[in-house]
Order: sequence, then C-alpha cells, then structure tokens
Amino acid sequence: MSQTVGRAIDILEYCSDQPREIKDIADSLGVHRTTAMRLVNTLIGAGFLRKDDSGRFGVGFRLAGLAQSALEQFDLRSLVHPHILQLSKRVGHTVQFAVPEAAHLVYVDKIEPPDSITLNTKIGGSVVVHTAGVSKAILAFLQARQRDQILDHASFEQFTATTITSREEFLRVLEDVRKNGWAADRGEYESFSNCIAAPVHSHTGAVAGAISITAFKERADLDALKLLLPQLLETTHAISQELGWREPGAPAEG
Repeated sequence: MSQTVGRAIDILEYCSDQPREIKDIADSLGVHRTTAMRLVNTLIGAGFLRKDDSGRFGVGFRLAGLAQSALEQFDLRSLVHPHILQLSKRVGHTVQFAVPEAAHLVYVDKIEPPDSITLNTKIGGSVVVHTAGVSKAILAFLQARQRDQILDHASFEQFTATTITSREEFLRVLEDVRKNGWAADRGEYESFSNCIAAPVHSHTGAVAGAISITAFKERADLDALKLLLPQLLETTHAISQELGWREPGAPAEG
C-alpha cells in the first residue's frame, strides 16, 4: 500500500469516529498541517469527507452511501462459510459459527464432516448460553449491557456434572476467557462431547461472533482439542481481518 493511500485510509478511520480538527488529523498522522490539509481536500473533493459548520472534518455523504451499499451486499455467513469449511476439513471435527442477536445468541452456520459428532443445534436456533463454548467466547468480549441482557435469559439449568449453574461462576469463567482469548465447553450440555471456541471481531473491534470446534470426548478430549487452537485462532483471525479488524498494537500498513 502506498504511503498516500495509507494516510488517506487513516484519516477516514480517524474522522469516522467523530469530526476532527485539521491539527488533530495532522498530529495523528505525524505530518505537517499542509500535508494533512492536502489529503483532506482530496478526500473532500471525492465526497469522502466534509467540513462541518465548526470547521471540523467528518465522514462525507458519498462514503456514507458506499457504506450503506456495502451493508446491503454484506452477508456475514457467506464470508465466514468458506473459512469454517476449510477449518473443518483440516481438523476433521464439527465446526459452528454463532452471533449475538439482540438478547440472544444464534447459530448461523455449521459444518459436520463424515464421522464427526452430529449436534442437535439448528441454523437460526438459539445457543444454550450457560453451556456453550461459543457463548463464552462472545459474552467475554461483548459490551456489558448486551451481555447482561443475554444472561438475563440464561436458565443455568444443570445438564451434566460440569454444567455452570450460577451467574456468578459464569462471570468468573468469562474473566478467564478474556485473558486467554478462547473458551471451552467441558461437557457442560452433553457429557460425551466438548469443544473449544474463539471470538471473531468486526472492524470496530467489537465481537461479531464466535467459532467452535466440537468433538466426541472419546475421539478427542479437551487436551487434544487444545492442540487445534492454532488452527482455530488462525481462522478467527483471518475472518476478523476480512471484516476490517486490526489487532491492537499492530502497525498500520504503508
């Protein structure tokens, strides 16, 4: 990516958060005001930025229109499906993708290869919040308000000896998930299976969903599944990058 294009992208991302003064834009780029102003004027001419009544620069109407067009064409499941299909082929186990939807978590895709575990989950069906790896991977990184709304619907019913049966214990588990970057289901819904799961992040850094690998314990216990974490995290990282996510601390391209 050329330096000019990279700087233009940085300006758009910086001004999309809130309107900015030219001094702040220059400082964020580490360039002189005249250089920043030249880039800003180019973006204004293209309709990607606009100057408001206070003299600050914000997102232009053309960019807003392009964003809306992109959203209308965007299908998260279509983007994710090739990735989880490839992951399932690599690991030989069932792979699922779930997303937060209002006060619920919903499965939106699933790959069940031959000889793998067949799950009773359904595309469009709700996740059993207090037992699933995907729910922990999502809720650990979800904004507190929506997380609490989802947990308000959790029954904490005991299904197996390892089921988490209290909100307090579940919240402690989420703390560990935030630290580790991945979650597990230790036979908490069905005693004969377990899974590992990791979050997918959007361009804003917010959690967009989670992907899990599930297996029969007799075929792959939790220690065996943990060996597959590199493949799982490689997949979630690739999807997140396609969604525009940039890893915290990662240098900008240019």
